[in-house]
Amino acid sequence: MPGAAIELVGVNKWYDTFHVLKDINLTVSSGEKVVICGPSGSGKSTVVRCINRLEKHQKGIIRLDGVDLTDDAESTATIRSDVGMVFQQFNLFPHLTVLENLTLGPIKARGLSRKDAEEKARHYLDRVHIPDQADKKPMQLSGGQQQRVAIARSLCMEPRVLLFDEPTSALDPEMISEVLEVMVELANEGMTMVVVTHEMGFARKVADKMIFMDAGEIVEEGKPEHFFTNPQSDRCRKFLSQILQH
Repeated sequence: MPGAAIELVGVNKWYDTFHVLKDINLTVSSGEKVVICGPSGSGKSTVVRCINRLEKHQKGIIRLDGVDLTDDAESTATIRSDVGMVFQQFNLFPHLTVLENLTLGPIKARGLSRKDAEEKARHYLDRVHIPDQADKKPMQLSGGQQQRVAIARSLCMEPRVLLFDEPTSALDPEMISEVLEVMVELANEGMTMVVVTHEMGFARKVADKMIFMDAGEIVEEGKPEHFFTNPQSDRCRKFLSQILQH
C-alpha cells in the first residue's frame, strides 16, 4: 500500500466568523487521483489552497509525505516546490514568453541552469502537445493552450503532487477537452492528483476516490462506481442529479 502523500486531520478554517472548513479529514495516497466536487461555496477550493499554503488553516494538521506543514518560510518554500498548483485563471506572466514562464521556477527555486531549464520546458511543452508555442506570449494563445502551458509550468518543477482548482471552468466548451485529455494522461502515468472540478465524465474516468463537499464539510466519500450509482446522502444525490443533466 503506497504511503500517504497528503493528510488532512481535523482541519478547520474561518474567515472572521465564517466557518469555511469544518473538521476536514482526508488522506491522499501516493499515486492516487482524488476528485472533489460540490456546490459553489462548499469549501472545495479552500481545501486545495490550504494544502498549498495559499491559505492558512487555524486548527488541525496538514501533512505532506508525513511532514507537518508549518508557517515558517522554509516549510512554505518546500511545499510550493513539491506541490504543483493549476488555477482557474492561468496565472501566467503576460510579459514573458511561454518558455520564460516555464523556466522561471526551475532556475530560481531549483537552481537549474538556463540551458537545463529550457530543455525541461521544451520537454513538458511537448508533453502537453504544444511544442510549437514556446516563443509566443500567453495572450497569443487560446485559453486551452494557456491552461496547458500552466500545467507544463507546474510539471517543470517536478512536483510530487498536482492540485487542480477548477482548471476548465474559465474555458470555452471546445477547449475543455484538450485540457482534460492532458490531465487524463497525467493520471494514467501515476501522478498524485487532487482535482476540484465539475467535469464528472473526467471524474468517472480517472478518479480513485470521489469527495463531495457541502457547507464546509465532507458529506460523502467513496469510489466512483458507488458514488455515481448509489450516493448515500440526499445532498449528494441532489447535486449529482443537477450536474449530470447538463
